[in-house]
Amino acid sequence: MQTLLHTAASRGHASHGWLTSYHTFSFAGYSDPSRVHFGVLRVLNDDTVAGGMGFGTHPHDNMEIISIPLSGDLEHKDNTGTQAIIRRGDVQVMSAGTGIAHSEKNHNRDQEVKFLQIWVIPNKRNVKPRYDQQTFRAEDRHNQIQQVISPSPDDAGVWIHQDAWFSLADFDPGFTTDYTINKPGNGMYVFVLEGDVTINGQALHRRDGFGIWDAASFSIGATSAAQLLLMDVPMTL
Repeated sequence: MQTLLHTAASRGHASHGWLTSYHTFSFAGYSDPSRVHFGVLRVLNDDTVAGGMGFGTHPHDNMEIISIPLSGDLEHKDNTGTQAIIRRGDVQVMSAGTGIAHSEKNHNRDQEVKFLQIWVIPNKRNVKPRYDQQTFRAEDRHNQIQQVISPSPDDAGVWIHQDAWFSLADFDPGFTTDYTINKPGNGMYVFVLEGDVTINGQALHRRDGFGIWDAASFSIGATSAAQLLLMDVPMTL
């Protein structure tokens, strides 16, 4: 087993007034050659957007782009005609493929929106752009691992063009469980949304990230009430 710890305080940070962003991996003005990606996981941004503000229309291609709101309401528009609001409990996927232009903004003027922006390098290039969104019940991740993203439209959650599985979990203090990696050659990147956990003895705290690879499984134990995002991804590009 090999592991990699990214503490919350070690992340890149950008503040633009209307936007505060913490970057786990190199992004925009934050560049660290040792932190470009974890396997096919290329971007993990922890964003806070002021009321009524947002990202104007901009293009993407050949990337799987995932948005997970943590609080507030995020408004999405793109040039395929899709317009949607995503809220806490929702997971949104946009396969950029041959090219798509979209905008994201805070739907509300009187409160912030906090969300994770995640990019995954796809295993198929130049696919037809697509959008998907699904709502997940919080009770279905209480002391269990709730799959929210998979490689197949026939599996639980939304799907992406990559052999990757994402899950959410809300654990009570003292709860323990094991996770088995879905595919040989995949690794796991755990992002602690809230609380404190240990993974194979490594203590992790709010907004810490922890990578594991060359392992078939690992153990998780909550030392306080904890919320996790687990990203099971191929380690080779």
